Amino acid sequence: MSERIKKLIEQGENSKVELKQALFEFPSDAYETICAFLNSQGGTLILGVNDNSEIIGISPDCVNNIKNAFTSAMNNPNIINPTVCIELKEKNIENKIILYANIPESSVVHRHNNKVFIRNDKSDVNVTNNNRIVSDLYRLKDTTYTENEIYPYLKIADLRKDLIQRVKKLAKLNNEQNDWAELDDEQFLKRTSLYRSDFVTGKQGITLAGILFFGTDEQIASVVPAFKFDLIKQVEDTERYDDRLTLRTNLLDCFDSAMKFISNNLPAPFYMDGTRRINLRENIFRELIANMLVHKEYIGAEPTRLIIGRNKIIAENTSKPYRIGYITPDNVTNHPKNPNIIKIFRGIGYVEELGSGISKIFKYCREYAKHNPIIKDDTLFTFELKHNLFSVNISPSYFQKTIFELDEKINQKTEQVGEQVNQKTEQVGEQVNQKTEQVGEKVYFEKTILEFCVEPKSLKEILIRTGYTSRHHFKSAILNPLIDKGLIQLTQPESINSPTQKYITIIKNENSEE
Repeated sequence: MSERIKKLIEQGENSKVELKQALFEFPSDAYETICAFLNSQGGTLILGVNDNSEIIGISPDCVNNIKNAFTSAMNNPNIINPTVCIELKEKNIENKIILYANIPESSVVHRHNNKVFIRNDKSDVNVTNNNRIVSDLYRLKDTTYTENEIYPYLKIADLRKDLIQRVKKLAKLNNEQNDWAELDDEQFLKRTSLYRSDFVTGKQGITLAGILFFGTDEQIASVVPAFKFDLIKQVEDTERYDDRLTLRTNLLDCFDSAMKFISNNLPAPFYMDGTRRINLRENIFRELIANMLVHKEYIGAEPTRLIIGRNKIIAENTSKPYRIGYITPDNVTNHPKNPNIIKIFRGIGYVEELGSGISKIFKYCREYAKHNPIIKDDTLFTFELKHNLFSVNISPSYFQKTIFELDEKINQKTEQVGEQVNQKTEQVGEQVNQKTEQVGEKVYFEKTILEFCVEPKSLKEILIRTGYTSRHHFKSAILNPLIDKGLIQLTQPESINSPTQKYITIIKNENSEE
């Protein structure tokens, strides 16, 4: 990423690159650029560089203040309306700190201080009073992005309140500065452009994206009757299947159910990425499943598919391609298919910035399957990953055993070895804990658990999701501290060892007891 940013700086300002000096504070005129990029074809804002591409840098003491000011502004409808989820990232180039933000093309028209800006060459042009340009801009957005389709006869009260609250909780968990939880449902839906007005036709109401997130299964089937997500495992029974799951539900439950199917049917080796311990399966398929859902063309007739075969994994998805061809980390474009759907997924931490997710998939696929994935975008998006995950001298059903079952075997072995091994285990556990705290592994597990337990989950389900192999160590080192901090709560606190005991995330904010 550093090399890409350096090349953009060397090329200088153009229709998709803006350079700004920002030694001590965020430049106020940069918000016009952000608005213009959102309304046009997207672009990259780079702070700490002057108009001549000279890297000036940012004062180290001011970096956090600038980041916080930017995050607050992106969540402030008085500055950018509708608001957006954009991350300001930090890089060290030539021993100087620069900040940059990749700004996607949006599916809606944005305003800064109630003014509409578009990008024209190197300039941000105020077109607010040009009715023809503004009308054309609205019309272009509406015809380009089917997620914007408005359903005026569906009311906010018809949506699932539990799903709206779930997104608000996850967003607060992902970013403490996110204020979605402080908004009522109507404000939240308007802020995220899931309820909008069409200034060309005069229609207003819930959008297709809003229904996909918060609609009932019946509502979703009514507006996108062809939508279906098929997950199939064909390893032992290649004529039919070993396992199959068909989803016709909201995007949140689609994501969670698909990830559970993956965890039940693929191994989860860990590997060290520098000083971090990484669950390869979780990282690869979390990115893949999320990106398939956020980039899907939902009016397409073809179902979304993921097939786990004996020697390859295949995924297919209807798409409206920006550029037809093979996708690699070197040529991936910052062009979202459904920006408002992406806004929600990014807000709750389910997807990363465009481009970085593809880089992660390629990197971890090489470690996981010893092959690079083949990814092609066309009217049918395809993903193919060759592997030998089941080509071992044991039954493939071995991989369907849960982490819980493996843990029981480990516990039995530990008891056989005796007290000496237990003492050694405790010593090693203390060393692992110290190392874990140093490299941030504990933070990774805590974030995964808190996201997963927005709805009540059993200990067994949590162990499977995290890939943790020692139940005793997991409870003492990870789960119990979360309970002690008041972040996780038992559903049956009066009966701690109940076989039906579950755990739920507790999020506290100023306007809520939870």
